[in-house]
Amino acid sequence: MQVTVRDNNVDQAMRVLKKRLQREGVFREMKLRKYYEKPSEERVRRQAEAVRRSRKNARKQAIREGLIAAPKSKLFARTARPGPRPQS
Repeated sequence: MQVTVRDNNVDQAMRVLKKRLQREGVFREMKLRKYYEKPSEERVRRQAEAVRRSRKNARKQAIREGLIAAPKSKLFARTARPGPRPQS
């Protein structure tokens, strides 16, 4: 994997590299390979992941079809920050 460094901005290049590695699943693979996993445990884990994926896809499909409501966006659901109140 290759990332170009522009204008000697190594920090930005590192962020890009980490994001790419995360997307490829390298960190997850490293975590799984840290210890030996028995074949039976691996099979159970993969089946659980498949169930989780299928439920997530079914939920997304139901939202698209309008069968269930979409979750509220967290971007606009922020509460007011505590601090000094404006005097009126």
